[in-house]
Amino acid sequence: MVRLAIPLVVAAVVFMIYAVVDCALFDRLRIRGLSRAWWIVVILLVPVIGAVLWFVIGRGRAGRTARAGGRSAPVAPDDDSDFLRRLDRDAEQEERIRRLEQELADLDVELDETIDHPDTPGEQPPGGAMPGPGHPESGPSGGTPHRPDRPDAGDSGTTGRPNG
Repeated sequence: MVRLAIPLVVAAVVFMIYAVVDCALFDRLRIRGLSRAWWIVVILLVPVIGAVLWFVIGRGRAGRTARAGGRSAPVAPDDDSDFLRRLDRDAEQEERIRRLEQELADLDVELDETIDHPDTPGEQPPGGAMPGPGHPESGPSGGTPHRPDRPDAGDSGTTGRPNG
């Protein structure tokens, strides 16, 4: 008799622990009957029966959500105000990203024009002074930078890439 009682007690304790953890981690919108705290109290105070009641009554089915009238039914996307708000917010974010990308592209073009064709002889590109005659990025005369990564790299025949 003792040999049978010990495994049954262990199984009941494991079942109760599993039920308590399941109740604690379960989505609160799908819990039926009592609140989460009361279900945990029932599971702990009525050992096996409380856990069985939790799995039979307390757990709501997947796909069912409680609505204001207590009924649950699928909602069409055009009737769901949260979905429509999310669409508006997504559209606003897409428009903002598009504007920022355009501004960034405009700034890149402006920076390339400033570096390639300075307006005044003394003008310096943003970020510091022009490299001098001995610098690898300066052209043969030492003024306009030599850009080996460009297709019109010129007479040197290098691509600006190592081993290239």
